[in-house]
Parts: sequence; structure tokens; C-alpha cells
Amino acid sequence: MTKACPYPYAAAPTDPSNASGPNSWLYLLERFDVGVVHLDHALHVVGMNDYARRSLPVDDKLPFGKIVTDFHPEAAKAKVKFLLGQAECPVNNAPPMAMMINIPERVLLIKVSKIGDMQGATTGYTLVFYDITEVVSKEGSAEARPKGAGEKRQLRKIPTIKQNRVMLVDVPSVSFIRSEGHYTWVHTAQGGQFCNITIGDLESRLDPHLFLRVHRSYIVNLAQVDEIVRDDGRMSLRMMGSTPVEIPVSRASMGKLMDQLGLTDTATLKN
Repeated sequence: MTKACPYPYAAAPTDPSNASGPNSWLYLLERFDVGVVHLDHALHVVGMNDYARRSLPVDDKLPFGKIVTDFHPEAAKAKVKFLLGQAECPVNNAPPMAMMINIPERVLLIKVSKIGDMQGATTGYTLVFYDITEVVSKEGSAEARPKGAGEKRQLRKIPTIKQNRVMLVDVPSVSFIRSEGHYTWVHTAQGGQFCNITIGDLESRLDPHLFLRVHRSYIVNLAQVDEIVRDDGRMSLRMMGSTPVEIPVSRASMGKLMDQLGLTDTATLKN
């Protein structure tokens, strides 16, 4: 277990304005069941509560006695290690992590805390999770889903972290999404916010009529494109907002972009 703190933000107090009301976290968490998984010092699964047994693929994965990362898909292992690393973070109250996992296609809000003995030495870890799928997603229509997407739900809110707090960003307010390794930055008019969900997971759960992945590192909200710029065979998008932002468009995405914007005559583009 690494001792380095993998998260860049310091702790911040909870906003009291979000403490009550039908959309507040307090109200929502009171309605949720909580899943609890206990790990020993070597990260073997040694126990879980009844809700975790019902929610997780216990019968398929047979996790008891295994190292917790062993039964995750290869693409998710780095994220799980990052999550577990937060438990050793010296910053107090390390933030929770939102993860998209296939059980099927659920969004879990997860927190890991280390457990210590009388001398403070780490003896194990406790993983606590809430299933927030119903809060952040909606049922997508068959026409809205990309071909082969199955029954994946579209997101209506994206869980992000800002100043150590979970912030749910309304999808229509998103201007663009930028990939950064296994994680993303979700940009709105208010700026960028860190998100633990990969760009691939977000792409598969956003309305493909409104959001387009124009580059391996960028997804844009087509409704917030202000200008298309072409320069020496390259294409970029200028997004709406007080601060100009240009998003590169890969050659492979140019045709689909033009088609979705209803533009077929490339001469109309600015040179």
C-alpha cells in the first residue's frame, strides 16, 4: 500500500446550504442503504454486510480471501488502487470516489478508511459505498443509445469532486470533458471539476445526439460549440463562454462532427 497521497485537494467544510431539502446529500443518504466491505492489511476481502452481498457480484467473483484488485477488470485495477491509496492519504477526510462498475452499469460513491490498532498501526481497511445510480442517471430511449450499447443508462448528472466535496453537475451545463489518464475534468461555465469516471464510461452514457467525442481526450457538448475553425487541414472547435477555449478535432472525427452539425460543405468553415 503506497503512503503517498494521490489526491490534490485539501479538505473543505461541507456547504450548509446543501444540508436540507429533497435534493440535498443528507436527504439522499438517509434514503440509501450502505454497503460495507472489510479488508485485511494485505487487502484480502474478509467480510461484508448484507447489502454489499446483494449489490456486488459475490456469487460470480467469490471475493472472500482474494486481494480486492484481483477480481476487477484490467481497466479498473488502476482506479481501485487509487481508491485504496486514499486511505493512506495524510490529508484528513480524503474525498470519496465515484466509480462506474458493471453490476450492471451502476454508479457507486465509495469511501475507504483505514483501521488501526491501539498504537495506530494499520490492521485493515473498511470500504463503504452508496449506490447513487438512480440519482445521477436516467433511462435512455432505444434511439438515443449508440448501436451495441445495450441497456446502459444515460447520465443526467455527473458526480465530480470540488474542494473535497461531491458536486453533481447537470449534464446540459457541461461544455466539454477532458481526459486525464483514468480520470476526467468536467468543464462548465464555472470552470473545471475533477471526475473519477473515465472518458470512455462518460461517452457511453451521454446522449450521442448532444455529446460527441471529437478527440481521444475530448468530448464536447454540440449545443455549446460557438465556432468551427479550420487551419491548414486541422480543425478545432471554439466553445461558448467568456474565456475562449479551443478543442482539437481528430481527422477521424471530422466527418461525424460535420454530419451531426448538419454541415456538409466544408467551404463554409473558417480558414
